[in-house]
Amino acid sequence: MAFANSNFDAIVTTTLKNRTGKVADNVTANNSVLAELSRKGNIMLEDGGQSLVQELDFAENSTFSYYSGYEVLDITASDVISAAEFDWKQAAVSVVISGLDMRRNSGKNRMINLIAARVKNAENTMANNLSTGIFSDGTGSGGKEIGGLGLIVAPSPATGTVGGINRANFAFWRNIAYDASSDGGAAASASNIQAYMNAVWVQLKRGSDCPNLIAADNNYFNFFWESLTAIQRITTSDKATSGFRSLEYNGPGGSAPVVLDNGAGADKMYLLNTDYLFFKVHKDANYAVSDDRVSNNQDAITKHILFMGNMTASNCSLQGVIKA
Repeated sequence: MAFANSNFDAIVTTTLKNRTGKVADNVTANNSVLAELSRKGNIMLEDGGQSLVQELDFAENSTFSYYSGYEVLDITASDVISAAEFDWKQAAVSVVISGLDMRRNSGKNRMINLIAARVKNAENTMANNLSTGIFSDGTGSGGKEIGGLGLIVAPSPATGTVGGINRANFAFWRNIAYDASSDGGAAASASNIQAYMNAVWVQLKRGSDCPNLIAADNNYFNFFWESLTAIQRITTSDKATSGFRSLEYNGPGGSAPVVLDNGAGADKMYLLNTDYLFFKVHKDANYAVSDDRVSNNQDAITKHILFMGNMTASNCSLQGVIKA
């Protein structure tokens, strides 16, 4: 190409590749749910496949029994549905450098400054959009967006298909949804938010399992904060929320940090058991840097930061949402 500059290209490539891990870190640190999934080891690299297959963990194994001596053991399959299938979703953000910019910034230091600024912008763009996607219902961008908590922990859990399983037909695959007005009797406020949280919490308690992260929008977070007396306003920034400031909710048989995350959407609070939530990314599109893409009719060079993956769940019945 007419404006080829091997030194410039080497700096672009090196800078982007050195930033790849930081892009992944920035995406994780930008979202309270991803931060918790990372801490749990539930952000996973996948080799490929037609779809993301997620084994289910929605009930105890029905074959448990006490026995004596040579007594016959039950080998009955526990359920006909053993896995859900989630579609791959793709995203990209481009770093574009024109021939004019290349030649204007031909000095090494100028090149580094120019590239660093554009890479940082691309990194923030990727982080912000994927963070939004974690709370989406998967219908954005013509159905190409990540199927996030808006899908997995839906406001209307008896309808729709999640992971190839029709929730209208399979009650075990439905999350808990609590409408403040119709279920609680009044719009959420500081005076009733804890009662609503308690009502959802008890439905999500199964043995030692209970929610371990509560993500709320600004309104619901403030309702919970205002509902606490001064001595109860315990905050934490420990590894459970990876630096996110949070309050602590104490429910029957457990507690969970309550985190302010406006990505949750207006007037929503998610009570999540992240042991059963996953963020899966293709190993070859884990914020990977593409080769040069040279335009046939423009004096420019483009590199893409590529993502391919989706959010999955192995148990939806242990997830809950409080909504307006």
